[in-house]
Amino acid sequence: MPRRLSRRTFLAGAAGALASGWSTAPAQGDKDKDRALVAITLDLEMSRNFPTWETTHWDYEKGNLDEKTKRYTVEACRRVKARGGVLHCFVVGRVFEQESVDWLRGIADAGHPIGNHTYDHVNVKATTREAIQYRFRRAPWLIRGMSIPEVLRENIELTGVALEDRVGVKARGFRTPGGFHNGLADRPDVQRMIRSLGFTWVSSKYPRHPHGEVGQPVSAGVLDAIEKAQQEAQPFVYPGGLVEIPMSPISDITAFRGGRWKLEDFLAAIRRAVEWAIERRAVFDFLGHPSCLHVVDPELRTVDLICDLVAAAGERARIVDLDTIARRVGT
Repeated sequence: MPRRLSRRTFLAGAAGALASGWSTAPAQGDKDKDRALVAITLDLEMSRNFPTWETTHWDYEKGNLDEKTKRYTVEACRRVKARGGVLHCFVVGRVFEQESVDWLRGIADAGHPIGNHTYDHVNVKATTREAIQYRFRRAPWLIRGMSIPEVLRENIELTGVALEDRVGVKARGFRTPGGFHNGLADRPDVQRMIRSLGFTWVSSKYPRHPHGEVGQPVSAGVLDAIEKAQQEAQPFVYPGGLVEIPMSPISDITAFRGGRWKLEDFLAAIRRAVEWAIERRAVFDFLGHPSCLHVVDPELRTVDLICDLVAAAGERARIVDLDTIARRVGT
């Protein structure tokens, strides 16, 4: 029987195993309306060009997490938890094909939410079959006979089912693979699909910003532009009711792959962005990838910096999950 049929049959009997909109856990009420909400989020996937620049095969194995990536994720979660916060992870579903996911179960047991990042790291805005994902270019028979919307929907559904089956928790929110400068504003059909799967919020927008000349020290002008871009990274609600929680510049992949930055420049940009949010009681949503960070920031200085800045702000800021941010936007 073709794989797509068996998967569809499986999904048909798995109602209720998908997304919860946001957590029903008690929040800190009106206090969160008057403080900066800072989220630390990690996309649990493998990244091309890491650990070496020549590494590209991860494009076809996005969910085949290596041990260093998993250990880094566990340690980041431990540190954030020790500082009184939670870390919001987004998992690519193919990781659930690995022999053990005890490490991820431990993260969930510690109270860290885990969101849906699709099964194969697909492009939810794809309009051609070739644009969906590298894996399907190499093995097009995996999606034979399926329309593009069917492929995308199944990729999201499978991740929710696998997460509940192997870890025992429901997906907490949805993040699109890749970030789009306009989010999903131009794709109301994708917004409707995401809402129909039970999600009330999405993280899909990543504002445009410069990253300077490749391999060169980062200029003050680039840092100024990244700080200014925080204005475009604030949550909002699409006309159809779906809440958008943008990813805040600058991401590790943009800095270390796109710009070949040094860690000190990255830390300077993150510091300015977080301080901008704290000063304005705004939102900052750090986007990191452990498969990149364990190479460029092995001592977790970025995570520690964000925690330190929030701690120094006292009642003016709090480390939260994206559910908490969605609640503030949706009320």
